[in-house]
Amino acid sequence: MSEPSPPSIDALRERAGRLRSEASLRRLSRLLVDDGRAGARELARLCARRARAIARKRTRLGSMLWRRNELHAAGARRVAGVDEVGMGPLAGPVVAAAVVLPDRVEGAEWYDLFDSKKVARPVRERLAALVRRRARALAIGEVWPDEIDRLRIHRAGHEAMRRAVDGLGCRPDHLLVDGRRLPGIDCAQTPIVGGDALDASIAAASIVAKVHRDAIMRELDGRHVGYGFSRHMGYGTPEHLEALQRLGPSPVHRRSFAPVARAARS
Repeated sequence: MSEPSPPSIDALRERAGRLRSEASLRRLSRLLVDDGRAGARELARLCARRARAIARKRTRLGSMLWRRNELHAAGARRVAGVDEVGMGPLAGPVVAAAVVLPDRVEGAEWYDLFDSKKVARPVRERLAALVRRRARALAIGEVWPDEIDRLRIHRAGHEAMRRAVDGLGCRPDHLLVDGRRLPGIDCAQTPIVGGDALDASIAAASIVAKVHRDAIMRELDGRHVGYGFSRHMGYGTPEHLEALQRLGPSPVHRRSFAPVARAARS
């Protein structure tokens, strides 16, 4: 009796494409590495590379959780990450999020947790939904342009973060804050420069805040047509600056920002 034919390379590629875990990719790689076909050996190398990438993300996640885990061990059970987005744009709100992650943050669904600016939009939106679903506590704070113009942007960022923390519904035992200490909060806190790439709680807050703000900007694009808010999210791109000169500022532009002020005078 003749031996059954091995699966085609296309079938093996389809199978590999469905695999998501490090272990399953390594198993398939080991099965294919001795296959005499060049396509199978190349697929073995691809599976091994994907497995190594997943391992690196798993290791990164562990390193991003060590501060929270140490605080937990010291008795701080509600550790909130806090971050704001939208400080630089010429239009739209500053948005902050405060997030208390679940006690167990593990498994492949969490491996992409990282700085929101370095995560592709589909992954960012998946992670934001995961955080919203699994977080022990989560809140958003918004500061809109009229208040930004009154407070100025640095204080507006602080205010958005304070509102997020106040909205949690529970007093955190400790805050992990991106970049700077947050004034006016009666809570122990640790500022971490570049925290959205170094700490999982801050990264989660960064992702939730960015997805929330991007949704606002897409909605504003429908209300204030011609500025392209859904493409540049209010940042001062050439397209946005040209629209400002042509249309003048909209009600959601920050008039304390120099390019907007210049367009208002022209």
